Amino acid sequence: MTFTQEPLFIAGTLCIAVFFATWLTRFSWGKTVGMPIWAILICALLSNLGVIPSAMDGSPVYDGVFLYLAPLGIFITMLEVDLKSIKKAGFPLLMMFLLGSLATVIGVLVSWYLVNPAVQIGELAPAIAGMFTGTYIGGSINFNAIALHYEVNQSGNLYAAATVVDNLIGTPWIIAMLILPKYLQKLFPRKKLASAHTGEKSQGIEYVSISSLASLLALGFLGITVSKVLVGWFPQVPEIIFLTTLALILAQFPSVQQLYGKHTVGFFMILIFLAVIGTLCDFGALAQTGELAGTLMLFVGLLVLIHGLVIFGVGALLKMDWDVIAVASQANVGGNTTAIASAESLNRPDLLLPGMLVGTLGNALGTYVGFAVAGLL
Repeated sequence: MTFTQEPLFIAGTLCIAVFFATWLTRFSWGKTVGMPIWAILICALLSNLGVIPSAMDGSPVYDGVFLYLAPLGIFITMLEVDLKSIKKAGFPLLMMFLLGSLATVIGVLVSWYLVNPAVQIGELAPAIAGMFTGTYIGGSINFNAIALHYEVNQSGNLYAAATVVDNLIGTPWIIAMLILPKYLQKLFPRKKLASAHTGEKSQGIEYVSISSLASLLALGFLGITVSKVLVGWFPQVPEIIFLTTLALILAQFPSVQQLYGKHTVGFFMILIFLAVIGTLCDFGALAQTGELAGTLMLFVGLLVLIHGLVIFGVGALLKMDWDVIAVASQANVGGNTTAIASAESLNRPDLLLPGMLVGTLGNALGTYVGFAVAGLL
């Protein structure tokens, strides 16, 4: 094992990336880009330079982030949610999410007939189309579920190319959804939901005490433990539902509301998660898959472009809040964790819970729709 693969080195580098992402926002031009995007870009650069490995190559650190740190960050972040602030955010976001899901299906079908990927991919092309339908309705869980069913994972080169392309297209879209709402609001002002004003919070330094930090981590660790126990009893219910429900119940207690550092600690963990997402942009792995990767890039790139045009086009006609459209699209393309990251980055705590819920809905809906598209094609 080289030192670049040493777990402590990788963990330290991820933290350094988040530090510089924060430091860059001290400048006006850096603040325009935002911490989440800087974290993604810095780690994408470091990964492609070979300073740290790609998450596709595997590492105990990356596994720990996906399995534990991201859920912990979600739990602590959800402790900020005031249920009274989300009443007006829920339905518009759900409507935009369903529109985004339809936009993904439209994008897959149009791209299928324009690109004709079956010529390059062969008999597994419908399965690939189903995989990308699923993943861009509700995240990568659906991608892998459909791949396993059709045994795409046994076709090593095809599965590797599809995975690389998914990350190389999905990550820039995550970045775009963090940038677009701010500029669209300047160019085409939209009235924000009334609940947005109740959730405004200072972007200054948040005080964190040792007792508050200990309490937040204890609640998070125990919350994840209880969620895993409940999943063992009720396996048909996604773990994230139990985790979210526990956090929301606790968030309504005054003693939890008075804890300092919920935003700082939760957002830090989500930034680490986004930094790991940045390492998935592996251009070297893409180059190794040759013409197949080119076909998939064209197919998926057109798919996501159509998704974006439909959801933002219809959203614009409906004069929808740009932040709501962006979070809905994040829930489609990246899943519930990136939807939460988007809501945090846009300073919209009122969209945290709706983003989580529609992202979880996408995990279920995406698999079914993905199988339907694969069967249709």
